[in-house]
This record gives sequence, structure tokens and C-alpha cells, in this order.
Amino acid sequence: MFQPTRDEARTFLAEAWRKHRSREPLTPLEAITADIVAAHPEYHLLLETAQAGESPEALSEGGEANPFLHLHLHLALAEQLSIDQPPGILAVYQRLLARHGEPMAAQHAAIECLAETLWRAQRDNMPPDGEAYLECLRRRA
Repeated sequence: MFQPTRDEARTFLAEAWRKHRSREPLTPLEAITADIVAAHPEYHLLLETAQAGESPEALSEGGEANPFLHLHLHLALAEQLSIDQPPGILAVYQRLLARHGEPMAAQHAAIECLAETLWRAQRDNMPPDGEAYLECLRRRA
């Protein structure tokens, strides 16, 4: 399993965005990443100026989430939806989408559940609880 370092993960985001802006060919994962970044203009300057190891740390002022984590949660959700894993997430996401009316709002609701699930797994030193994750999504749908 590929396990990039923090700097490699951040560099991936910045490089996908750079290639998109330069109209260079993108891998399928880079294309998904560029679409996610395009929907987050508040992070464009950060990614355009990011150098590996020179990025902001976990929290910015005002308690906002780490932008790199936020974008990677979007990527994780996109992967989960593409393979319907955990089983049933695609159907629940469709209900979230119907409720919120636009993909980005539905994704943001979903990644709040994903972040909570990952936080609990890390806190409890256990694998993520897929059923609890789906239940969180159902409550938001």
C-alpha cells in the first residue's frame, strides 16, 4: 500500500493543480484532484505557492480545518463513491445530494462524517467503523 509522507501528499495536491493550470496532461487521479481544488478557490493561492515542507500546519487561524486534509478527505470520498465502499455509501450519498441540492454541499456533509470516523478510529486505535460512518451519513441525509 502506498503511504506518502505529509510532504509528498501535499506536493501531490500542488502538482496536480499546477499541471491543471498549465494545461498539461493529468492522470485520472490528478484530474479528480484538480476538479476538487477548482471547487475550493480559497485554497488556490496556497497550492500555487506551496513548497514541500513549507506548508501551514494543522490548523489555521480561526480554527479552520487543515486545507490539505480537507482536500484529501474529498479525494477519499471520491474513491469510496467510485467503488461503493463501505457498501451502501453510494446510495446514502445520493440521498445527501438530493437533500443538499449540489455536489459540494453534499460532499462537505459527507467528509464531516468521514473525518469524525477517522478521528474515532485513531483515538481508539481501531480500524474505522464503516457502519458508524454510514449511520452518520444517514443522519445527515
